Amino acid sequence: MLATWELTAHNTATQSDNKIHDDEVARRFGFAGGLVPGVDVYAYLTHPPAEAWGLEWLARGTMRGRFLAPVYEGERITVAPVDHREGDDGPTVRLEVRNHEGTVCATGEASLPRRPPARPSRSLWPEVAQATAPPPASPLSLVVGSAFGLVPHGFHAAKAAVYLDDVRETLPLYRDEGVAHPGWVLRDANYVLAANVRLGPWIHVESVTQHHAAVADGQVVQTRALVAREWEHKGHRFVELDVAVLADGEVAQRVTHTAIYQPRQAS
Repeated sequence: MLATWELTAHNTATQSDNKIHDDEVARRFGFAGGLVPGVDVYAYLTHPPAEAWGLEWLARGTMRGRFLAPVYEGERITVAPVDHREGDDGPTVRLEVRNHEGTVCATGEASLPRRPPARPSRSLWPEVAQATAPPPASPLSLVVGSAFGLVPHGFHAAKAAVYLDDVRETLPLYRDEGVAHPGWVLRDANYVLAANVRLGPWIHVESVTQHHAAVADGQVVQTRALVAREWEHKGHRFVELDVAVLADGEVAQRVTHTAIYQPRQAS
């Protein structure tokens, strides 16, 4: 059975261009303060499966994280398994992130397939340059099939401690093995959107990830994305990206990444 994990949440994005993480702006949108980034709440969700399943999970596991309510700086957070199932294809666990008041702020579902899934070809995502003059985010710039790219960058284990401390990660796994935290990798799914269209305050609502390989020290990370959906719901405008994070040219993670790119309050 996976273990419960407790931590104190930290807003790593107070200086971000996404002002939903800024206290003053977030309050204008009806929140109590700046939101802890969804990619960091996702990082919290990964702790129990990574602790239980280790490198095997980083190499072939899955994670779905859905963000339901804000997490704020300084809140005491509990990440707890709420259901564990053993299936023919391996174990699956459901998780909840709760704040000190008991509110469910996020849910997760992680699994460890017995066999590695087929790794998709990088050719499914066209290689395009990062935009130099991004257009405003809109249905016109987020047409289904639009391809986005991000400037490649390296993963360096010697520099990873800053990130691990920021997301309050205590597992020895990442420091001992010199591999990237899946939350660090997921940040590229945010960056590939924000680098290719101009956004106001926006909200990450869900990520569904299939791991195909752990990202190792010294590898070059290149992220590509395709717009899979764009729609309106209750006054919000949503976008869903199909994201491939490549490490040394091979797909290491595939992510279905969903965000409210234009909250109704900004309309």
